[in-house]
Formats: sequence, C-alpha cells, structure tokens
Amino acid sequence: MGFFPKNIEYYQLAVRHRSKPIRTEDGTMLNNERLEFLGDAVLNSVVSDILYHSHSNEQEGFLTNARSRIVKRETLNQLCSEIKLDKLIVATKHLNLNKERNFNIKGNTLEALIGAIYLDYGYQPCKKFVKNKLFPLLEQLKPILDANDNPKSQIIEWCQKYHLQFDFILIDETVGANNQHNFISQLEIEKTTISRGNGASKKESQQNASLAALKRIQEEPDFLTQIQNQISD
Repeated sequence: MGFFPKNIEYYQLAVRHRSKPIRTEDGTMLNNERLEFLGDAVLNSVVSDILYHSHSNEQEGFLTNARSRIVKRETLNQLCSEIKLDKLIVATKHLNLNKERNFNIKGNTLEALIGAIYLDYGYQPCKKFVKNKLFPLLEQLKPILDANDNPKSQIIEWCQKYHLQFDFILIDETVGANNQHNFISQLEIEKTTISRGNGASKKESQQNASLAALKRIQEEPDFLTQIQNQISD
C-alpha cells in the first residue's frame, strides 16, 4: 500500500467476508460490510477529487461518466485482483471467488480496504493510495473502461442532457440461501417510476434498472416527451 498500518485490526476486518465473521466477547458478529459502506463513500469522494483536478477543462457530464466507469463493480473487482488483495480475503471454503455470482466480493473488499485506510490515516492518505497505487493500474484495464457498458452512467448523462432530476431508490433487500443478497432498486425520473432492477449488490441492481430504462428510451419514441409533459403539468 506504500505505508505501514497503524491499526492492523482495521485491515484484518476489511478482508473478512460476512460468511466468516469474527465473534466479539459480547457476541457481536463482525465482518467487512460496515467498512465497505464507508469505503464506498470515501472512494467516490476521492475519485471525484482526483478527476476534478486532473481534468480541469472537462464538464460535469464527462467527470460523472469517468467516475462511474472507475468505481463501477467490474473495475473494482479487477483492481482487487491486480493488487492481489483477493488472495487475502477470509471467507468460507465453499465460496469460490471466481464464480460469477461471487465476483463482487472482490470489489466490496477493495472498498472495505479504502474504509480501513480512511479510519487508520484519514482522507489524504486514502487519496494518495488511490492516485498512486490504483490509478496507474487503470491503464492496464483500459479496454474495460473504454467499453461503453455502464448503463447507469448513460442514464445519468441522458438526464443531465435534458436537465431532468433522477434518483435511484433501494426498495427491497432479501437474503437467500448461502447468505446471498438480492437487492431491488427503482429508477425515478422527475419523481416518476421508470424502471426496476435486481442484483447481488445495490450497484448491480441500479445498473439493471438503468438498462431497463435505456431499453424504454430506445423503444418508446415519445418517452422524453412524456417526461417533459409531466414537468409542465
């Protein structure tokens, strides 16, 4: 990482999947999900910060799209493997990280690591780690980033182009066999429900909701007119 941890326990927890939690003396079961939550927010902030200062002539749409493509799950999964963080993940033996349904565990762990760095050292070291250790690896992942395969970023750009307000709302989360999560997200444009999507993570459900919305835009010639008419009404 380019530095020595001050509190190693943060990092030990960051690589611990929910399938193999630590039990504390008071019976609390600990895993990396809280650190993942924190790391997700910090990573978005750090990437926004870096892009803002490194692309001073670009507009909001470009910056939003670039950030979305960097922090999307597929990219984080690949970065986790590139820095060999996946080799440190603590999970049950039957959990195969190379199976498609488990791919996101890698990206989640990377986010948890960002959360651990933030708790251990603060914002600036997080930014330095992302800029110096992760951003150079993005060149190796350029084919992934260059592929315009991010439905959510396309929806964001579309809404910004026509000055439309949008929101992704998590409407359901269930846990099935083997502790597999299923999220359902709803896309609203100008407070009107446009589509829904489900997935193994909140981000995946948002991507699928966006994909469904893009399909409507392509198949319904008057889709934009309908949205704009609702605003005027």
